[in-house]
Amino acid sequence: MKKSQVEELKVIFGEKDVLTEIEDMVAYSYDASHVEIQPEAVVFASTTEQISQLMKFAYRENVAVTPRGQGSGLSGGSIPLKKGIVLCMDKMKKIIDFDPANRLITVEAGLTTSDIDPIAVDANLFYPPDPGSVTFSTIGGNVAENAGGLRGLKYGVTKDYVKMMKVVLPQGDIVTLGNKCVKHVAGFNMEGIFVGSEGLLGIMTEVTLALLPIPEHRESALAIFNSLDGAAQAVSDIIAAGVTPSTMEFMDNATINAIQNFKDCNLPRDAAAVLLIETDGEKNSSIADMGKVEQQVKKNDIREFARAKTTKERDSLFEGRRVALNALASVKPNLILEDATVMRSKLPEMVQGITNIAAKHDIQVGIFGHAGDGNLHPTFLIDMGDREEMIRTEKAVVELFQLAIDLEGTISGEHGIGLEKKPFLKDQIGAEGIALLQNIKKTFDPKNLLNPGKMFDMPEEFTA
Repeated sequence: MKKSQVEELKVIFGEKDVLTEIEDMVAYSYDASHVEIQPEAVVFASTTEQISQLMKFAYRENVAVTPRGQGSGLSGGSIPLKKGIVLCMDKMKKIIDFDPANRLITVEAGLTTSDIDPIAVDANLFYPPDPGSVTFSTIGGNVAENAGGLRGLKYGVTKDYVKMMKVVLPQGDIVTLGNKCVKHVAGFNMEGIFVGSEGLLGIMTEVTLALLPIPEHRESALAIFNSLDGAAQAVSDIIAAGVTPSTMEFMDNATINAIQNFKDCNLPRDAAAVLLIETDGEKNSSIADMGKVEQQVKKNDIREFARAKTTKERDSLFEGRRVALNALASVKPNLILEDATVMRSKLPEMVQGITNIAAKHDIQVGIFGHAGDGNLHPTFLIDMGDREEMIRTEKAVVELFQLAIDLEGTISGEHGIGLEKKPFLKDQIGAEGIALLQNIKKTFDPKNLLNPGKMFDMPEEFTA
C-alpha cells in the first residue's frame, strides 16, 4: 500500500488504530479455517462515520476491504483474499439502546454475543441464538453468517431476531434498514438481504435485535443409545410426535471420548451416541414435554434415559457439548469441521452416510451437532502433513456435500460459504442461482471491493 494511502487511513482512524507491519498483521490474516493471507493494512473502527470514510477512500482508490469481528468464522469468511484492508469491528461494542417494554436491544456490531443476556436478564429477557462461539463471536459476525446454535430447534436462528440495522454501503453511504415494529412492509425486506451476506454487500455497524421472556422452567436429560441409527431415529420420532424441545444435541462415540479425554463431563465412553435434550416453558408443560420425549426415545435402541436432577448436572452436560470442537481438535494435529444440514426426517440416512464415507476413505470422523434442526457437524480428524490422508479427506468432503444435496439438504446450516465451500455452492443452487447472486453483488458493490472472492466468483470485469 502506498505511503500516502496509509497516511490517509491514519487520519481517519488515528495512528494507533492502523497496522501495516507484517508482524503486527499476522493475527488478522486468518480465521478459524485453514487459510492464511496477509493484508496490506489493518484498521480498527470505533464509529460508523469512520467506516463510511474508509469505504469512500476504498472506492476512490480501488482497494478491497474485508470486515472482521473476532475471527471465529469457520469458512474463511474474514480472510483478506485480495489483500487490501482488514476492517476490525471488535472495538464497536456499545449497547446503544435497551428497550425492555418492546423486547428490543440495539447494539454495535462488535459486541460479543454473550454480553447481551447479562443486560437483558434483569428484565427477565434473553437473546435466543447461542452459537457454540457465543462467548467470543460478535453480533456482526453472527448476522453476516446467520449463525444458529444449540437452541435453534425451538427458537430459530439469527435471522429470526434481526429487526433493524445500520449499514455502510460500498460507496460509503450510510443507510438504516428494517423497523422496530412487529410488522412492517415498507419496501423490500432489505435487512433480510444482509443477514447471511457474509460481508459482500455492506458493513453492518448497528443491529436491533428482538428478545424473548426467559422460560419459567427447564428440564434437561441425557439419552444414551446403543447405536447411531437409534439416536438418529429418535430425533425424527420426537419431532413427529409433536414435541419441540428447546435443545436436542447429538454426539457420537468418537466425540464423547474426545470430550472425556479433554475434560470429564460425565459422558458414557461406551455409548454409540447420546442425545442431550432440553425442554422449556411453563413448568408443567416443560415436564410433560420431557415425558413425551422419554416415550419416543425408548422406542429406539436406548440404554438409559437420565434426567438432570440439579443445575450442576445440567451445566456439566452442556459444557461437554460446548467443548466438543476443542476436544476433537486435540485428537489429531488438524481437523476439518463441516455443517451439512438435512431435514430431520432424513437424519438417520445422513448419519449413516457420513459414517460410510469416513470408512470408505479410511478417515477418523467425529459427528456432533444440532440434531433437532438437522444440522450436523461431521469433523474429519486428520494430519495435514500427510498428503495421502489429505487427498482422501478432500474426496470425502466432496461426497459429504453431495450426500447432503441428494437428501434435499444444504451444504451449510450456519457456518456460511466463504472460501471453504465456494466450490460446492453451484452444486446446490445451480448456475442460475450463482448468476442471481452475482447480479445482486454488482448492484450493491459494482467495483467488487467488499470481501471479494467469497461465496462465489465474479466475472473478471467486476474484480477490484
